Amino acid sequence: MKLLTALFLGLLLAACATSPTGRNQLILIGDQQMNQMGITSFQQLKTSQKISTNSRQQDYVQCVTFAIINALPDEWRKNQWEVVLFEDDSANAFALPGGKIGVHTGLLKVAETSSQLAAVLGHEVAHVLARHGAERVSIQMATQTGLQVADIVSQQKIEGSTGRQMLMTGLGLGAQVGVMLPFSRDHEEEADRFGLNLMAAAGFDPTHSIQLWQNMDKAAGGNRSPEFLSTHPHPQNRIGKLNKFMTKAVEIQQQARAKGLNPQCSM
Repeated sequence: MKLLTALFLGLLLAACATSPTGRNQLILIGDQQMNQMGITSFQQLKTSQKISTNSRQQDYVQCVTFAIINALPDEWRKNQWEVVLFEDDSANAFALPGGKIGVHTGLLKVAETSSQLAAVLGHEVAHVLARHGAERVSIQMATQTGLQVADIVSQQKIEGSTGRQMLMTGLGLGAQVGVMLPFSRDHEEEADRFGLNLMAAAGFDPTHSIQLWQNMDKAAGGNRSPEFLSTHPHPQNRIGKLNKFMTKAVEIQQQARAKGLNPQCSM
């Protein structure tokens, strides 16, 4: 038991990673496994969810998304990214490991400008680049399986319904594919901050993120639960924190514009 405990503690120490904002992370699962799960789940989504046939909207979403992707560091930009517009009235988008991005048509009614749409997509891509899915799976592995995690990780595989549930939750997907699960508050705030820089690096206007969340707040109306009951920050609190990072984001945008990056995406 002492040997297993020491092995487990050693594994946790070896699995320490750092997020793009400098936060310590626990990563017990490899990128290859997360990527494969993201690809598989996305294929399921494409067969179970209706895909939009509106070519004008598809082109618009592709334009905004790939403007962000093309401004990513080489290790991420060179991935085989795929973007799909789903017929869904909810104002939502998501990104999965393996370079898969989904956008709901309902989001286009709330994100009124290309920079507002870029704010959402930058946020979702930030979740992937920051390895939030792998971190969430790792935390579940460490807390739910205890010392058995050493054997699981040493074999580099997760089997059975429990393992699949861990991976699905890490991806932000419910047991029923297509049901989106919220990330933690720490992950959401980190994706806001990192995503703001990602959209700015592509040449989009980060100040439009403020209007986006005002639109989100208006669209939600009185249907939102109190913030302490949700992992998602209230839009007004989100706006306050975004403003703290806005000066740096605007500087990044100005640098991008100086390089000739000025996306012209429209419907």
